[in-house]
Amino acid sequence: MTLTFEDFPPGHFGTFGPRRVTREEILAFAAEFDPQPMHLDEEAASKSMLKGLSASGWHLCAITMRMMFDGYIGRTASLGSPGVNELRWLAPLRPGDDLTLDIEVMEARVSRSRPATGIITFKALVRNAAGQLLCEMVSPIIVERRAGAAAGQAG
Repeated sequence: MTLTFEDFPPGHFGTFGPRRVTREEILAFAAEFDPQPMHLDEEAASKSMLKGLSASGWHLCAITMRMMFDGYIGRTASLGSPGVNELRWLAPLRPGDDLTLDIEVMEARVSRSRPATGIITFKALVRNAAGQLLCEMVSPIIVERRAGAAAGQAG
């Protein structure tokens, strides 16, 4: 079943995961995209403000996107996103962490310029197995409305 705008009322939408993150994938992502010492070298990382090897925040964002896609975006009539409104990295992602993603619909409104679509603003909260909040992201996506609902609104 394809999810449309009408399937996203404000409130808690779902919890997804867990998704384990390995040391090897942290090192591989960092080597290619964010080769800072705290993401690549145990000794350098232990001397950093992170106090140990941790994933790049961008790696955490990529994992979050994959979890969102697997959880709901992949079966949503999504037309894309105009961007990210807010992104905060709150604690380091460590090798061996099991991630859980909570999704909240903050706002859902019909587009004024394209009434056959709606704009849904999601808040994504990523936690490790201990419940520690690692990342918070607020981002809108544009989603098609059901044909009947869109036709009734346009008239």
